Amino acid sequence: MTKKYVYDFSEGNKDMRSLLGGKGANLAEMTCLGLSVPPGFTITTEACNRYYEENQSLWDELLDEINLHISSTEEKLNKRFSDEDNPLLFSVRSGAVFSMPGMMDTILNLGLNDKSVIGLAKSTENKRFAYDSYRRFIQMFADVAMEVPKVHFETALENMKEKRNVELDSDLNSEDLEELVGTFKNIYKEELNEEFPQDPLVQLKYAIEAVFRSWNNPRAEIYRKLHNIDSSLGTAVNVQSMVFGNMGDTSGTGVAFSRNPATGENKLFGEYLINAQGEDVVAGIRTPEHISTLHEIMPEVYDEFLSTANKLEHHYKDMQDLEFTIENGKLFILQTRSGKRTAQAALNVAVDLVKEGLITKEEAIMRIEPNSLNQLLHPTFDTEQLEKAEILSKGLAASPGAASGKIYFNAEDVVEASKKGEKTILVRQETSPEDIEGMISAQGILTARGGMTSHAAVVARGMGKCCVAGASEVMVDESQKIVRCKDVILKEGDTISLNGNNGTIYIGNIDKVDPALSGSFETFMSWVDEVRDMKVRTNADSPKDAAQAIKFGAEGIGLTRTEHMFFNEDRIPVVREMILSKTTEQRKNALEKIRPMQENDFYEIYKVMQERPVTIRLLDPPLHEFLPTEKKDIENLAKEMGLTYEEVNDTVRDLHEVNPMLGHRGCRLAVTYPEIYRMQARAIISAALKHQKEGLNIVPEIMIPLVGDVKELVYVKNEIIEEINLVFEENSSSLEYHIGTMIEVPRAALLADEIAKEADFFSFGTNDMTQMAFGFSRDDAGKFLGEYEEKKIYPRSPFETLDQKGVGKLMEIAVSEGKKSNDKLHLGICGEHGGEPSSIEFCYKLGLDYVSCSPYRVPIARLTVAQTTIKSKNENYGHIDK
Repeated sequence: MTKKYVYDFSEGNKDMRSLLGGKGANLAEMTCLGLSVPPGFTITTEACNRYYEENQSLWDELLDEINLHISSTEEKLNKRFSDEDNPLLFSVRSGAVFSMPGMMDTILNLGLNDKSVIGLAKSTENKRFAYDSYRRFIQMFADVAMEVPKVHFETALENMKEKRNVELDSDLNSEDLEELVGTFKNIYKEELNEEFPQDPLVQLKYAIEAVFRSWNNPRAEIYRKLHNIDSSLGTAVNVQSMVFGNMGDTSGTGVAFSRNPATGENKLFGEYLINAQGEDVVAGIRTPEHISTLHEIMPEVYDEFLSTANKLEHHYKDMQDLEFTIENGKLFILQTRSGKRTAQAALNVAVDLVKEGLITKEEAIMRIEPNSLNQLLHPTFDTEQLEKAEILSKGLAASPGAASGKIYFNAEDVVEASKKGEKTILVRQETSPEDIEGMISAQGILTARGGMTSHAAVVARGMGKCCVAGASEVMVDESQKIVRCKDVILKEGDTISLNGNNGTIYIGNIDKVDPALSGSFETFMSWVDEVRDMKVRTNADSPKDAAQAIKFGAEGIGLTRTEHMFFNEDRIPVVREMILSKTTEQRKNALEKIRPMQENDFYEIYKVMQERPVTIRLLDPPLHEFLPTEKKDIENLAKEMGLTYEEVNDTVRDLHEVNPMLGHRGCRLAVTYPEIYRMQARAIISAALKHQKEGLNIVPEIMIPLVGDVKELVYVKNEIIEEINLVFEENSSSLEYHIGTMIEVPRAALLADEIAKEADFFSFGTNDMTQMAFGFSRDDAGKFLGEYEEKKIYPRSPFETLDQKGVGKLMEIAVSEGKKSNDKLHLGICGEHGGEPSSIEFCYKLGLDYVSCSPYRVPIARLTVAQTTIKSKNENYGHIDK
């Protein structure tokens, strides 16, 4: 007896999961329950395994079996596969035994060709829909089945929209889409040297092979490894007759849960798009509507869906996750599975009230205090243990979270201990850029000195690390490796715990509770994003930071500090070689060793950010920060470099500055040593060109720091452009890029009209601007600012909350004069104030395009912008519409 590899949906059931895959088994079960499931068939997981045994090819018997099921589906629907009058079209989807969302491939609208598209237009009396479906199919088929980069098609689509002067795909008419189909077919031919296949059986064969291949694509392999899924299981292929959510305003597509996945409340939870296909929801091209609003526009469909969800929940005895499509007012269920859920309880009341129709989304947004989100984004201590814990002291709550670990007093020891699996706390008088590796490795950071914008605080917030700074009662003896506080002495290796939410330091370990950020939190933040009309970027110096920021909703990077990339054991020797060079040639040779490292840094950050904007600040700190100061360290460096102690010590002494914050740094370095910025510009552009070849359209934003005069900017900019043009020449390729500057020197704000003529963008560096405007150091001001606040001279530290009266006036001048001079000027803020609610509100009023803040403050910024947007409806904020 011939082995059966293909099952009609009516032939299976939910107990055949290992053979039909999760999706196929549930489609069969729903068909048997009499639900409205589009007919189709499943090619089994066993067929997938045999496909690999057959050297990745489909055998004749399988193709014959598939043809029989195509005929059966045709009979059920009274349609013919790729017919010229009333065509039957298929979706081809993967369906593994265990859910692997997004890991494998899907093709929709299969069966369309030059003839059947005419039939589809006739049978639906909707030519626009027919050609919209055809162009989608060509792109998806080319991408999934033939590995043609989809960027070619996306570019053609964008060109068409630009040509027709429209913003949305849905604004293109049938003639535009028909022309686009021709363009897409030409792209296909150019890329593959063959015509787009017109035979639907050939299309189907390629599509099935593509789904089988996707079982072993890199992302699927990684997912299986992560979730311990057996690679021998294989994937099934579900070939299902198409129903269309993109046939107009009575059609749509979406995903919903039978219960709230955050709380388990017995109410539908989900989202949908009107006039869309499934990939539109996944791609995030348009913002979906909440499932509850479907009741307002299609009440009968909603009631049927609610009834179906309840029926499936009772049948499976579990909360269900359903995919559905509405075609001309008729509901179809495409998938059901046990829904993933969370115990997350935060924001329940606000979300529930909205779902019950008692308050609007805007009212819910206004009820949540932005800084309260901090408690959701970082680990917290176990409440019971916290009550019994012994308090050592208290400092400033510099970066939120909870951390426990053994104390170490220098970065190298932290790194070594962490490599052995120890949880560590870096304890310092104050941190410096050289401590970066230790800060990365540590669970948390404690400093005796420094304020909320000290090096430790700023870097820790950027990393999402717990940090307590300025703990003045704590005496740190780094040479003796001990901590004294009152009558307590702690030695290296003793354990402490830090509460970055309130600045408390505890003796010993306290267990932590990790936050959950899905369910009602996601729902709430999606409402925030629907409302807000100013962008939120992040300050990120590594792919890890960038990925964390995207997770929290960042829309780009507003500040990448390149100096943070130099402080590790592989790079610091080469950086020091560059600094200790005696001639320009020697310096260039050293920079050439650094360049590939920098290029890879940017390449990896771009990879994470994809086509989101990335602003990269060129080297900012003075060079002495990269050199040691202790005699022993200088001796070791001299030995490593093959130099005398005197030579190295002389350089250290020469580079020493009385006030480095106002010294030889920022663009001043590039005026003296233009080769440094040229190297960085080359690395930035080269990394972007690599991505361009791989299908990503990167538009680098290069930021020149500390400009105080337009002539400075012009000089440095010309050096950079000259180097970039050399890169373009060498690669026979070019791309768009922008060059702008940080506005942080008060003089730059006052002369913004001149500077704006030479800048594509301004980014306000309010940390340094605050120091220079007030005339005091943020690292030292902590010694007296407490008295100022206590005596009500300043309501709050200007390093924590933007001084709107003074620094704000400089910003107003810069925005007003800059825009007058250059109406295309892009404006943002990347200082620490970019994550503080009252400062964000000021920036919104000022008309900035975006705020940028540390990754863990991105949700706070998003919420603050949304609240300010809502308030602006009733208040004349003068915000510039973007």
